[in-house]
Amino acid sequence: MKQNVKLKGQLRLYIQWPAIMTLLLIAMDIWIFKTDRRAGVIMAAFVAVYAVIVFILYFYNKSLILADLVEFAAQYGVVQNTLLKELAVPYAITLEDGKIMWANDVFLEEFSKSSIKDVYMKEFIPDLRKGNFPNDENKKVLEVKVGERCYRAELRRVSVEGFVETEQLFKLPHDKEYFISVYLTDVTELNAVIRENEDQRLVAGLIYIDNYEEVMESVEEVRQSLLLALIDRKINQYIADMNGIAKKLEKDKYFIAIRKEYFKKIVEDKFSLLDEVKSVSIGNTMPATLSIGLGMSKDTYAQSYNYARVAIDLALARGGDQAVIKDKEGISYYGGKREQTSKNTRVKARVKAEALREFIAVKDKVIVMGHKITDVDSFGAAMGIYRAAVDLKKKAHIVINDITTSVRPLYEVFRNNPKYPEDLFITSEEIRYYVDENTMAVVVDTNKPEMTECEELLKLAKTIVVLDHHRQSSTVIENAVLSYIEPYASSACEMVAEVLQYIVDDINLTPMEANSMYAGIMIDTNNFMNRTGVRTFEAAAFLRRCGTDITYVRKLFRDDMEAYQAKAEIIGGAQIYRQEFAIATCENAVIQSPTIIGAQAANELLNIANIKASFVLTTYNGKIYISARAIDEVNVQVIMERLGGGGHINIAGAQFGHTDMGRALYDLHTVIDDMIGQGDL
Repeated sequence: MKQNVKLKGQLRLYIQWPAIMTLLLIAMDIWIFKTDRRAGVIMAAFVAVYAVIVFILYFYNKSLILADLVEFAAQYGVVQNTLLKELAVPYAITLEDGKIMWANDVFLEEFSKSSIKDVYMKEFIPDLRKGNFPNDENKKVLEVKVGERCYRAELRRVSVEGFVETEQLFKLPHDKEYFISVYLTDVTELNAVIRENEDQRLVAGLIYIDNYEEVMESVEEVRQSLLLALIDRKINQYIADMNGIAKKLEKDKYFIAIRKEYFKKIVEDKFSLLDEVKSVSIGNTMPATLSIGLGMSKDTYAQSYNYARVAIDLALARGGDQAVIKDKEGISYYGGKREQTSKNTRVKARVKAEALREFIAVKDKVIVMGHKITDVDSFGAAMGIYRAAVDLKKKAHIVINDITTSVRPLYEVFRNNPKYPEDLFITSEEIRYYVDENTMAVVVDTNKPEMTECEELLKLAKTIVVLDHHRQSSTVIENAVLSYIEPYASSACEMVAEVLQYIVDDINLTPMEANSMYAGIMIDTNNFMNRTGVRTFEAAAFLRRCGTDITYVRKLFRDDMEAYQAKAEIIGGAQIYRQEFAIATCENAVIQSPTIIGAQAANELLNIANIKASFVLTTYNGKIYISARAIDEVNVQVIMERLGGGGHINIAGAQFGHTDMGRALYDLHTVIDDMIGQGDL
């Protein structure tokens, strides 16, 4: 057995070094012998004696050295085990299923006052269950909480390959020959310091009075300064209560800075400042509304301010009367439950029209597109932009893929009219043949890139213009040179009708084009009953002067018998949820455009007494579409935003990427319940 034990490595070389020296001495003796025989003989005698002594010591001490090494290793293992056992941090070794095999003294003191025999780690630390152990990776780090203490747990896989052959007490499966070492570091105080440091960070914000001019005009001149002073006091007092500062930049603009610690309190009370300012009344017939934009960045305060500017722009684009928070993670919305009041002035429309004319003038071609599953409003707005481009002597096309039943009558009229080019309407597949360096893209009736008819066009065209009446969401069309988004407008056709009055003098809008735009306004306002303002009727009057045939439009949208029966079936099967929400479904309907019928049914359900909002879920093309409608008591837009959609306060929609109606209804019910529980409805 001893003969089989061999040394290796540096120790073997060190032990064998005297033998190597013997060879050197023999070589030296040969050289001396050639020089002087007598000296060589004497030298040979000394070398022989040296060699005998070396080999005797080597073979005699070898076993003693091995014994000392074994004893040292044993003592080292004991020292190492003692150090590990008395390590100042909790440390344990478990099997792959979490069963504890060994733990040091600190672990036992902090987590176990009794034996750890046949105990699993999750019994001491619930977060350290088998599912949280490292599988494919060799290391995993996570934070766990035990009582009031927080720990940083570092879990490592320690391979013990060959353990099965050497261990006599128990076996491990061949594919699981490893232990899990658990190393815990108490980070309670560190986390507290990090939280305190985070709470000290400043949050930059901007507050705008949305309707300053209108509010000032609605009160007597002698009271205007008092009204503004009361609004100032509300804002300053609210920010002062949060230990923040508010600095007035302009007559209707404020800059604020608060600590993140108090920002959380503002979020918890859901920005009550919005309602406090609206309660200020000294005879003004119109309440003042605020838009609040807050920015948070961990990098620099300058970045926080930039985020605040983006947030306030988004709040204004969504109609005001709300707070928007932007940070590195994303965007959050609060408020915005009321409809923004339409401004009677059309200065903005004129400015946007002039800018649009300048962009069209320098391009050779204009391609217009709306949203997927084109409706009448999208179609009519596209025809209006087409007419503007043609009157400016530019080639124009409209992207449309699916022709719905509501759009088909209008589509066929233009398709069969020889006065219009054959390539007036193009599809997404043909878009690459029409786009070049001098092509301009105009998006109408949507501001979400994923909702457009051809998202590829947004990448191909270098000049993009957006005209929409839906409230802006966090996903927007990037690089748009002109963005005209007015949430108070009743429809995209209303906005385009205003633009057409300024973009070209005496625009040559044909009666059929006017019919299309008038139909868009009529459909989106539900026959002028929803979201209509002074400018809505002014736009309708302009279209009437251009030759709109109201009787023709009315006949155009009469339902056939199958569609009417389908709508009646949807309404008949509606269920009332929480005594104030009407929810209906439409599955396997044998009609061409079930989503249109679903939207019409949602409008009809609002005629039921005590119904605040209606929702119709329709399956179509492998998806479920939701049409949401309300009159004035519920903001269906924020409900649909929770489901990934959007729209207006009283007209909104969303879609699910599946056809599981039960699951979709559950998601809708959950969102309604959560928002009621949180006080958002």
